[in-house]
Amino acid sequence: MIYHHHHILNKEIASVKRKNKTIGFVPTMGSLHHGHLTLISRALEENDIAVVSIFVNPTQFDKPADLKKYPRTMDADADLLKTLKGPVYIYAPLPSDLYGDNVVSKKYNFGGLEHQMEGRFRPGHFDGVGTVLNLLFRAISPDHAYFGEKDFQQLQIANKLVEIEDLPTKIVGCPIVREESGLAMSSRNKRLSPKLLEEAVLIHQMLVEVKKYFGRYSIAKLSIIVEKAFRENEHLELEYFEIANINNLKTAARKRAGIKYRAFIAAFAGGVRLIDNIALN
Repeated sequence: MIYHHHHILNKEIASVKRKNKTIGFVPTMGSLHHGHLTLISRALEENDIAVVSIFVNPTQFDKPADLKKYPRTMDADADLLKTLKGPVYIYAPLPSDLYGDNVVSKKYNFGGLEHQMEGRFRPGHFDGVGTVLNLLFRAISPDHAYFGEKDFQQLQIANKLVEIEDLPTKIVGCPIVREESGLAMSSRNKRLSPKLLEEAVLIHQMLVEVKKYFGRYSIAKLSIIVEKAFRENEHLELEYFEIANINNLKTAARKRAGIKYRAFIAAFAGGVRLIDNIALN
């Protein structure tokens, strides 16, 4: 069942809640792939019903052209969700159903998380993410919300958001789902040519390389290795490579005992922006 208006969906959710059933929520921007299905399947395993939002949120795009090009495949998405076993509700609102007449972001202080990596290169992005997640959480009232670790910074933002807004939803992080090549599954992959799909594998390859040598090389040396690999690839353009503390996502200049780190890469493949990350220790 596809719901376009939250007040109608709310009636269904209220009925579910009266029966003491739990709701697992997976927010998406559509153009669904196997990675999304993994999140939704987990939501169904751990809850009585799953709600999937399909909404290309305008307030989290810093470039209008990127918003315009984002793939929209509602019919195919609905057909794909029918392959899952279990009750799945689809919430596919218009911007006005969530935002009303004023489609703008709320300003958030995420304790500095919003200024690292993605936030530094995409000004206002996490205000848009926080705003739409807050609106979706309040519209759906989920017990659990599921996020893939490919967008690790977004996962940390979601955790901070429920704390700021005092929401009862528990955030659940799920492992990255990858193509056989190692490339992280993403809706943006559909915009890549076969050649670029092949070349984009370098992103994951370099993350694996960094993990392999993390205990042996300095962060500065690892950065030189990654930057050199991208310079030598004519099809990819590195936007950033960073190793960061997983708790505050601040860029690490050197390794310190007792701190967990992840490596992050954002790169362009033929104008399509891709991100990925890996746990290091």
